[in-house]
Amino acid sequence: MDFAFTEDEERFRAELRAFLTEELPDWWRGMFVDDPRAIPFTRAFCRKLAARGWLTMSWPRAWGGQEASVWKQAILREEMWAHDEPRGPQYMNLNYIGPCIMRFGSEAQKRRFLPPMAAGDVLWTQGFSEPGAGSDLAAVATRAEARGDHLVVNGHKLWSSYADAPADWCFLLARTSVAARRHEGLSILLVDMRTPGITVRPIDSMAGPHELNEMFFDEVRVPRDCLLGAEGQGWEIVSSALVNERSGIAGSIRFDQALDWLKTTAREQQKLRDPRVRQQVADLATKAAIMRWAGMRALTDSLHERMNPHLSAAMKLMSTSLVQEFSETGMEVLGPWATLMDDPHLAPGGRWAKQFLFDRAMTIAGGTSEVQRNIVAQRVLGLPRK
Repeated sequence: MDFAFTEDEERFRAELRAFLTEELPDWWRGMFVDDPRAIPFTRAFCRKLAARGWLTMSWPRAWGGQEASVWKQAILREEMWAHDEPRGPQYMNLNYIGPCIMRFGSEAQKRRFLPPMAAGDVLWTQGFSEPGAGSDLAAVATRAEARGDHLVVNGHKLWSSYADAPADWCFLLARTSVAARRHEGLSILLVDMRTPGITVRPIDSMAGPHELNEMFFDEVRVPRDCLLGAEGQGWEIVSSALVNERSGIAGSIRFDQALDWLKTTAREQQKLRDPRVRQQVADLATKAAIMRWAGMRALTDSLHERMNPHLSAAMKLMSTSLVQEFSETGMEVLGPWATLMDDPHLAPGGRWAKQFLFDRAMTIAGGTSEVQRNIVAQRVLGLPRK
């Protein structure tokens, strides 16, 4: 099987890289920095992508896309990752919130919500996890109670990225029935973040600049026409969203970058001749290659419209453990200098300490490693629950 990109696809990659070189300012270091310019920049950048037809290029033309191949979309995602994701919060719109609205939404919802996403004009946040429902997402307790032509929401959400950006809308998982079995009593609401009763508070992080928030909903009135899909269909919608979030090849670019950082660090610390370090680097390079080909398989599933939540769980488990292996090895190779956070004299720019702290959360965010192991054990290997 030949996984090489075509000449046309490689031309697109070259054009995209030239665009990024021209548009990205010298100060851009990603979203999670103490820089007030970051969010305004990502908004302006996404509008420029939209003007070129690149923001939602794999979407149907009816909703602002180019109906481009999944391979071109994969190239775009790779290059965005490689340049510290200058789309900022909008990657969520494009990767899974928009596709969920396309799949489960009414025609009126599609006309309302998709064009602003395709134009780069709207930021969304996700309201899934709660104090008592993170790894066990079916334990969600936030309530959405029917009252006339509205659903009234009360509850508390945690770990919501970009809620304070500020986000314009929230993709909210709430319980609409306490009588149904817990997986069957959940629904997705599309909530205007300007609605009275919503409070957003930042959550401090040991990694420095905060990226996550908690949200409180106090008698928040959501019109019934903002219920996505059918009432009680929330678990199916969330499962679809998480498959799109956890799989794909874009994340493998992180490993390519980390491998370059690691080799640079080992060279500068004069440890490339150490056989133990060389073996560690070789092992990590091998695992990174495995992740890339697993991502190619996931893209092939997408091309043939096959839903494969089991592969996405395995990829999430492997990739988030691997990023920790990379940063732990980088810190070890760097030695005493590893305690410095932002020293420009360190290769590569003193980023290992930040990466090490950030990667601590990766085996929790998006579904814990324990949950992914259970999915693989039960649904792939056929092992009993007990």
